[in-house]
Amino acid sequence: MIQLDTVHKSFGSNAVLQGVTLEIPRGESMVIIGGSGTGKSVMLKSVLGLIQPDSGAIHVDGQNVLEVDRDAFLARFGMLFQGGALFDSLTVWQNVAFRLLRGPLKRPKDEARDIAIDKLRRVGLTADVADKFPGELSGGMQKRVGLARAIAAEPEIIFFDEPTTGLDPIMAGVINDLIREIVVEMGATAMTITHDMSSVRAIADKVAMLHQGVIQWTGPIAQMDVTDNAYVQQFINGRATGPIEAVR
Repeated sequence: MIQLDTVHKSFGSNAVLQGVTLEIPRGESMVIIGGSGTGKSVMLKSVLGLIQPDSGAIHVDGQNVLEVDRDAFLARFGMLFQGGALFDSLTVWQNVAFRLLRGPLKRPKDEARDIAIDKLRRVGLTADVADKFPGELSGGMQKRVGLARAIAAEPEIIFFDEPTTGLDPIMAGVINDLIREIVVEMGATAMTITHDMSSVRAIADKVAMLHQGVIQWTGPIAQMDVTDNAYVQQFINGRATGPIEAVR
């Protein structure tokens, strides 16, 4: 479903992606791990066509991401943002139904509200939160609203950017379980960026380690703990010494 072929991207003298090659099969959940500043978000934005690589190619379902109809292309994606990114001035149901109230996916208002309430229920929230504003909800509830919004339009591909940031361990576990259930239930292709190893173990079918602008290792989640790849072992065990230089 997603294929990156020798993708390079620099910002001035800062070479962020230096030949990233990665394949994510249809219906698979891939988690990208790596330290801060290694280019995970740049890679995600490149797949969406928001950043144009300097060289290399990115294809989604066989189509070059730079040669597609943007509206139709982006309609295939859902996104759970790191900070929630809910609109404070919109009610919860309007946030969930944001894409259903405008653009190519537009539905009648009553239908959009019904879909939003259904998706809220899917992530464990009751209908009475639909008319509240995001500021009236806890951090965990806001994250669930963000997840409901990500799946509201039944996307084929879902991106999760640090889905458990700012949550306590129990709520993080709840969100991880919800993500896994929903991805499997929808048969969606998922790409997740996270530093949280509990999220990696809960969400991933496969894991890819990004460091120094390239994929250093990729493999099934079952092989992550037993691989002899030094980058992976240092990262997942939080070791200060190893091939990944700690910034002091």
